[in-house]
Amino acid sequence: MTLDDGECIGRARVPDGVELRLIRCDDEFSIVLEDNELMSTRVSASEIALATMTSDRLGLRHASEWLIGGYGMGFTLRAALAELEGDACVTVAEIVPEIIQWARGPMAELTAGCLDDPRVMLVDEDVATLINAAIESYDAILLDVDNGPEGLTRGQNDYLYSPRGLAAARRALKDDGILAVWSCEPDTHFPVKLREAGFEVAEMQVHDGHKDDADIHVLWFARKRAVA
Repeated sequence: MTLDDGECIGRARVPDGVELRLIRCDDEFSIVLEDNELMSTRVSASEIALATMTSDRLGLRHASEWLIGGYGMGFTLRAALAELEGDACVTVAEIVPEIIQWARGPMAELTAGCLDDPRVMLVDEDVATLINAAIESYDAILLDVDNGPEGLTRGQNDYLYSPRGLAAARRALKDDGILAVWSCEPDTHFPVKLREAGFEVAEMQVHDGHKDDADIHVLWFARKRAVA
């Protein structure tokens, strides 16, 4: 599928940011910014891995508290719910109401009821606000709100990847908690910034799952170690 093949069935404006379009072609969907495909139902492996690899690193925890920045098409949320126990809580911060309307509307089959899971708390709020308000609250913070560690969809997102934003994320995490960040491509500077913020950093490359001309996406897992 190319963007030219599809029909635009929805438009949304990111607060203080860009316009997004929902494109449908047969049973496939894409969310695009201008000619840039931000996400698609055709490729989801790295979005799923953002959750499963975080869970693998955390291990089994009682009453886990996760924060997911950006619902997108819900691949990360559904993968997280499959990994977590019944006593977990997953807060999803999504500032574009139309994203949730699309999830409950034309993409309801894909959504598969995940937004109605009793473990999910959906918040119409900037994920940065939730991070800034939290002190040792989360076992995991998962960020997939841009195409990488820079504010693509809105300039304010630059804060999330800045020294101040990373320091706030570290404060918001419990000891041994993980900040996980998705990117469509490598960034040599971001792991350095994570380490300078006091994290232990692992970088993983993940095949996007597309059958043809596959891309490799990058995930960073930044662990907060307790101060001795």
